[in-house]
Amino acid sequence: MTKKSYLEFIFLIFLGAATSLSLPPFNYVIINFITLSLLFAFLIKRSKEIKNKKIFFFYGWLFGFGYFITNLYWISISLTFDESFKFLIPVTLILIPAFLALFYGLVSFLFFIFKTKKIISSFFLFSLIFGLIEYVRGSILTGFPWNLIAYSFSNHLEILNITSIIGTYGFNLFCISLFISPAVFILRDTRFDIGVCVIFLLLTITFYLYGIQSKKGFAEAKINSLDHKVRVIGSNIKLDRFYSNIDPITAIEDLIELSEPDKNEKIIFVWPEGILPGISQEKIVDYKWLFESHFNENHLLVLGINSKSVDKGVVKYFNSLSVYDHSLNLLNSYDKINLVPFGEFLPLENILKNIGLKTLANNYQSYSKGNERNIIKISNNNSSLKFLPLICYEIIYSGNIFKNSDFDFIINISEDGWFGQSVGPKQHFIHSIYRAIESGKYVLRSANNGISAIINPLGDIEQKVSFNETGYIDLSQFKKTQPTVFSKYGNKVFGLIILLYIFLFFSFNRINNE
Repeated sequence: MTKKSYLEFIFLIFLGAATSLSLPPFNYVIINFITLSLLFAFLIKRSKEIKNKKIFFFYGWLFGFGYFITNLYWISISLTFDESFKFLIPVTLILIPAFLALFYGLVSFLFFIFKTKKIISSFFLFSLIFGLIEYVRGSILTGFPWNLIAYSFSNHLEILNITSIIGTYGFNLFCISLFISPAVFILRDTRFDIGVCVIFLLLTITFYLYGIQSKKGFAEAKINSLDHKVRVIGSNIKLDRFYSNIDPITAIEDLIELSEPDKNEKIIFVWPEGILPGISQEKIVDYKWLFESHFNENHLLVLGINSKSVDKGVVKYFNSLSVYDHSLNLLNSYDKINLVPFGEFLPLENILKNIGLKTLANNYQSYSKGNERNIIKISNNNSSLKFLPLICYEIIYSGNIFKNSDFDFIINISEDGWFGQSVGPKQHFIHSIYRAIESGKYVLRSANNGISAIINPLGDIEQKVSFNETGYIDLSQFKKTQPTVFSKYGNKVFGLIILLYIFLFFSFNRINNE
């Protein structure tokens, strides 16, 4: 291996790492115009010089490894809370980025296989492959659509509002094309190339104008008052509650004090995921006296709590969102569908446990997957609210979180303490903005050790409890908007964009060959 090869490898890792700075919480979006253009130009240049398919896969992998190792390092922090897991920290730091980088390796490999001699055709091909592979990354093996390139626009809500039509994956494809357009301008073959760059610039301006118009329309929308105000709790109870045998009564009392219940007000309290140590859905009734002394018939409680069921003698455990009245009568419940691999379940458990990998889950039984995500209706005193329940990282999925939009808002409960003081909680929170815009609904997010917020359908954060802070925020009024295009059709819109790119690729390729 030559000195030049080593320098190329370092260069590609550096490009990937630098691209991470475009993501939350840094949001230096301009970096992508440099890093992704350099990546595209590098692949174009090397495709003319080499014939080795494997090395091209390696090029993409190196970029992906640099990208993911710098923006997903926080995953290893979750292993620091249990001594039996700490030996896995070096493995996690390397293996997870290495695995996710395989998708970017596949991008560069397929680009090399189907490459054309002309820049403009290569432009559409690269964008197409990259956008499709990112969709696959977010779907295969339960999917992990974390830190798509599109999230670099999280501070630019006017532009971001186009996701109400094309969704996050459609917008992600657009972003890839936009960011590599400077390379197309520099490497251009014909005036067509310049024209395409101008078109993507004009599209960006069009998206911005659409966002401005959406903002005006939302400002004029009718305000609806809630019979019950919704109080979203942001807590900061440390994760050592799971390992220090903390008294559940202390945790409940702290949360009640934080909630500031007023018996003269109608309030729905939203508590975070898994906030009560050692208490399950079946055991919480043991603390009925504590709740009844602070809450009354005007109050309802939404919280994350474990539950179980017995099916043909087999006990199944679920990560659930449950709704209770003040006497802890269970009114409704939702069992989490999108489980975290290795955190909430062991993939291929029956096979892997036979070779000793059950210890990765601390020998606990995996959570079971819920049947389906139904809209939860809360009815009390002749009033009703409907909300879509999302537990923790279920908020990161675009396009498949609901079947219809017949609900008032999204409630997302989360425990972000596993990420420590890293960028993880901030990255996690940003997904809520995208889901709010896509669905055209308010997102009410209650997090422990994270960011709690009320986010309107434009992605604006109307109220929040910041990271490392405690408190609550109230929603007493909200605006209903018309169903978004994306809420009606989901990622079918992305499919149409893919077909458009395929058409453009073959069209420009044919023109170039004539």
